[in-house]
Amino acid sequence: MATTVTPVTNRKPGYRDLLRTPGAWTFLLPGFLARQPFAMLTLGIVLLVEDTTGSFGTAGTVSAVTGVSMALFAPRSGRLADRFGQRAVLVPGVLLHAAAVGVLAALALSRAPLWALLLAAVPAGASVPQVGPMVRARWAHLLRGGPDSPGGSGPPGGTGRPDGARLLSTAAAFESVTDELTFVIGPVLATALCTGVHPAAGLAAEAALTVVGGLVFAAQRRTAPPAHRRARGADGAPHASALSVPGVRVLIVAFLGIGSVFGGMQVSLAAFTDSIGQPGLNGVLYGIFAAGNMLAGLVFGALTWRSAPQRRLLAAYALLTLTTAPLWAVDAVPLLAVLGLLAGMGIAPSLITGFTLVERLVPAGVRTEAFTWMAGAVALGQAGAASAAGQLTDGFGASAGFTVPLAATALALVTVAALRGWLRPDDGRTGDGEGPRTG
Repeated sequence: MATTVTPVTNRKPGYRDLLRTPGAWTFLLPGFLARQPFAMLTLGIVLLVEDTTGSFGTAGTVSAVTGVSMALFAPRSGRLADRFGQRAVLVPGVLLHAAAVGVLAALALSRAPLWALLLAAVPAGASVPQVGPMVRARWAHLLRGGPDSPGGSGPPGGTGRPDGARLLSTAAAFESVTDELTFVIGPVLATALCTGVHPAAGLAAEAALTVVGGLVFAAQRRTAPPAHRRARGADGAPHASALSVPGVRVLIVAFLGIGSVFGGMQVSLAAFTDSIGQPGLNGVLYGIFAAGNMLAGLVFGALTWRSAPQRRLLAAYALLTLTTAPLWAVDAVPLLAVLGLLAGMGIAPSLITGFTLVERLVPAGVRTEAFTWMAGAVALGQAGAASAAGQLTDGFGASAGFTVPLAATALALVTVAALRGWLRPDDGRTGDGEGPRTG
């Protein structure tokens, strides 16, 4: 009697496998449009306010307030989404954001005093829709969710598809690439609109994309994770917040450093291209920087790793610090483009590994909140770096702002190295959640 043997493969599921997840495309496309605020908002503010005030320091300060406001309110938004559902938070949020951005743009064009711009920047940042964390929460729900997830058949907390756990790191890589694609398109689009159409056109486009993409995304209710009115940990005790997990706090510090690279590069590249009389190159150079991140993300996510993710994070962060080191000494556009590409390539491994660790460290009931803490940390790092780089640029020249990413990533690297033990999940898994590997 013949026996049929089903071969078992250790091949890591790829992007094609991931995108075959039922319902994925229904939220990916509108989610991409609704992510544009993170890529366009702060740069649009810098370009508009610098045009109306003539100061990169003032522009960086207004942008920084927007980022700080986003960082402070994002975790609250994520927690509300976990408790009441994504749609309940997103629909009013995108409408409020569009209105707040409109008020900020109108004040800047009327040359309102700095205090008024700062006041308007608070709701503009606080209302930024947290679509990226919501998309990541949907992936985790679809891949690791229970029978209430599309295609899910396992017990609550089990996988929504047989290879779901193996696909989680692939999803983290895919989301990093998607984020960076917005940073390739967004800055180029914002710069082209602000310099070629109208100084406020970048913010107008950002608000329009937010409303259209956000409302369509919110309408995709079938793929949304269920609301957890009272999130609990594995021991049955209530989970007050994702911030109660020590590893999440370490990752927040790491993501602050990553945000500092984004913020420092935005302001410093804008100042550098303005100083050489070619402001239109700003979007191109920032797009090259983001493209390096995107390409590294594609490669990093396709590889199979045998090392533990906390070790990969430490190595990736050391690389990020190293790649930001020479930026301040460059005064030629071609060399700056090359170094910017390398700096961008240093970001993706840190982001992907960090988000992979977040998913493994926190329970399902606080996933969106945990992801928004990461997004908020990036925004806060970006805001602080934008402000510091703007002040250094005004006081010491266009290249001085590039020292901010180096200093911030070096400090974060020391913190991650000292507290890396807090990043070790307790579930016994290694690598990318696929179990021990031998080949």
